[in-house]
Amino acid sequence: MATMKAVRISTFGGFETMSYQVAPRPEAGEGQVLIRVQATSVNPVDNAIRAGYMAGFFTPDFPYTLGMDVAGTVDAVGQGVKNFSPGDAVFGRTELGRDGSYAEFVALPADDVVAIPHSLNFIQAAALPHVSLTAWRGLVDTANLQAGQKVLIHAAAGGVGHIAVQLAKARGAFVYGTASTRNQDFLQQLGADQPIDYTTTRFEEIAQDVDVVFDTIGGETQERSWKTLKPGGIMLSVIQAPSEELAAQFDCRGTLVMAMPPIAPVLREISALVEAGEIKPYVSQVMPLAQAAKAQELLMGGHTRGKIVLQVAG
Repeated sequence: MATMKAVRISTFGGFETMSYQVAPRPEAGEGQVLIRVQATSVNPVDNAIRAGYMAGFFTPDFPYTLGMDVAGTVDAVGQGVKNFSPGDAVFGRTELGRDGSYAEFVALPADDVVAIPHSLNFIQAAALPHVSLTAWRGLVDTANLQAGQKVLIHAAAGGVGHIAVQLAKARGAFVYGTASTRNQDFLQQLGADQPIDYTTTRFEEIAQDVDVVFDTIGGETQERSWKTLKPGGIMLSVIQAPSEELAAQFDCRGTLVMAMPPIAPVLREISALVEAGEIKPYVSQVMPLAQAAKAQELLMGGHTRGKIVLQVAG
């Protein structure tokens, strides 16, 4: 049996449950491509899966390989795959219930991967899939953000946030973005029209009559955000389902955003924006795959600018 190195868990729990170990190497099944992974990235959802918070959505077969983002080269193609060949540089995202991308190889449906934009390397491409899908599902598919509208994006310097800012600007919106003092210049570089330092300023005093709130924090931040919305506006949250009672009180809508398939159509749209210079992923740190547990710990500590990427192959 062919093997590979992967980061796996055999039970739910803390960071110590993650083990860099030898695992069976997958094969490309019908309609699949086998990808030699060059890079992957860490997302809060990876932490949620490891900790068991997603157990209500799916039950993994242990040992389970973590990770959702993938960038690499096609190593082999399964029966029926016509649009990819070995050696093609691709990126994509895995799905819940399927072994993930913290590994040297991963098999994915060919319909879930796309060619990497020419302007990106593997490290940059690995930073895009999950956060881009999340931002797109919220701002485009759910809110239908339009030119001239105003959007408030929380944790705008983070993984989802920094893509959401650029996507909102690409659609012609006016962007308020909250971040710490050290990230104010970074928000301006991303294109935010009004960066807000949440350590010194209450955002609801600056952002008013907004059409869309994009919440990645939840709790008190979400509660305070309702008063920034204009009547008929929408509260999007990737972390906590908005209160129906508060939505009615403020004459707004609220919805929980899930980064659900289909994947490839969104990644093609994002790739076009990347090639047009309107979206660029920011990678704050690159770590080896064997340090995936440390990378997750850093991410969950908060205050990460952009993405932390795991380099799998040199």
